[in-house]
Amino acid sequence: MKEAATVTKVRFTCLSLITALSLLSPIHAQAQTPLTPNSNQAQPIDPSNPSNLRPSGQSSGVLSMEGGKRLMSEAESAVSSQNYDSAVKKLQDARAVFNQLSNFYQELTASFSGIDNRIADTQRKKALESAQMRDQATYQLALVHRAQNKPELAVPLLVQIVKSQNPTRDLGKRAYQQLLELGFVDAPFPRGSNTSSSQK
Repeated sequence: MKEAATVTKVRFTCLSLITALSLLSPIHAQAQTPLTPNSNQAQPIDPSNPSNLRPSGQSSGVLSMEGGKRLMSEAESAVSSQNYDSAVKKLQDARAVFNQLSNFYQELTASFSGIDNRIADTQRKKALESAQMRDQATYQLALVHRAQNKPELAVPLLVQIVKSQNPTRDLGKRAYQQLLELGFVDAPFPRGSNTSSSQK
């Protein structure tokens, strides 16, 4: 009777151990999945899935100021060769990178506020710098849409810039000037300014 109880106890322990291992093995296997050959290339971030960040294998990954600036530089080269479709894609990716950076730095600012103000101030500055670069990329994207004769795509971007930058700041003024040239608005700002020249 005692032996039967011991055998039953051992069987139950073995079954529990096997079940536990089978539950853990997929996680272990996933962690050990080798990188694909192309995983070391910089890939754009999917704005709808910010958790899907892949390492670039370079000194500065795609989720960095350098990564965003690199995309903007590539977009500028595409514009120079009048490859507007490529420029649009690069600028959209740069915009997404800078926007995510700004959001992440803002979250860190909020987390450290009142705990370590030095870190909070550093992250706040990075958030502002990222937001400024995002608006720069947005402005360039709007200009490319104008070059493509697609004002319906340029206008919403320009309005976003005016809202983000404020109409009194340089980039906000330039965005408003573009809206004026497109005929979307009819009042020059500042009042009495010359509206004949396009600023880039």
